[in-house]
Amino acid sequence: MNITNIGLMTPGDMGQAVALQLKEKGFTVYTALGERSERSRTLARQAGLIDVGSLAGLTERCDLILSILNPAAALAFAEELAAALKTTPCRPLFVDCNAVAPDTVQEIAARIGAAGGRCLDGCIIGAPPRNGKKCRLYFSGPEAATLLPLATPEMDVKLLSERVGDASALKMCYATLTKGVGALVLELLIAGRRLGIGEALVDQIKETERGIYDAVMRKLTVMPPKAYRWVPEMNQIARCLESTGMTPRMMQGAADIYEFVAATTLGRETPESRDPSRTSEDVVRLLADERS
Repeated sequence: MNITNIGLMTPGDMGQAVALQLKEKGFTVYTALGERSERSRTLARQAGLIDVGSLAGLTERCDLILSILNPAAALAFAEELAAALKTTPCRPLFVDCNAVAPDTVQEIAARIGAAGGRCLDGCIIGAPPRNGKKCRLYFSGPEAATLLPLATPEMDVKLLSERVGDASALKMCYATLTKGVGALVLELLIAGRRLGIGEALVDQIKETERGIYDAVMRKLTVMPPKAYRWVPEMNQIARCLESTGMTPRMMQGAADIYEFVAATTLGRETPESRDPSRTSEDVVRLLADERS
């Protein structure tokens, strides 16, 4: 399969960064902004993406379509794309790159397949690939090898298997560690401040668990504007863990933490509008001062 034209939905923080990487690699990148937010339109313009207006237009122009969305919208978007596929003889390869459970992406693949399309499973691990930061894309499914040309110095590509669901399973398990532990540490730091022993708690953690503390705090400054998307991601992880016979309750609790953050003043910011001088300690203090 020769990939020249790539459709990307949607150009949010991660989507825009991935789109810019693909453009630098020489691909022509399209999007469909007919029903998207003004923020998505602005980010698409900044990235120089070509707007074809509708999903039908995207399927007709593109060899490959990448879905990089709020996990809560992944299934609904796949349904919209399946409907669009039924209106055209074109059959681009569709890749769901969202943080969803394996059975969710398998349901997505079934709906795309029922419309005559082809679907692969993908996941993104790491920060948006810009300003020296890097990420890794994992793909699984029957045609995953065709996506190796997407790799750039900032965007590594790894193939897992020919089974749809494996890339999503990896994302779910890995995010249990990173975002799950992050939620737990944030909860105890907020609780410590509200109990009046915040400084003593931080001193103790730094003395005995410095690695965990530093890893969480490095990511904390950029987290609040993303928290609303991490709520459905935690719920998808809970669903994934439950399917293995493990308890879903810890990740349901993590979803509660991110839901609290999303409702705060910091959570209502966007990645573009947040104060870049704000420290992780500032984030903990400001969140502790707010009440749900």
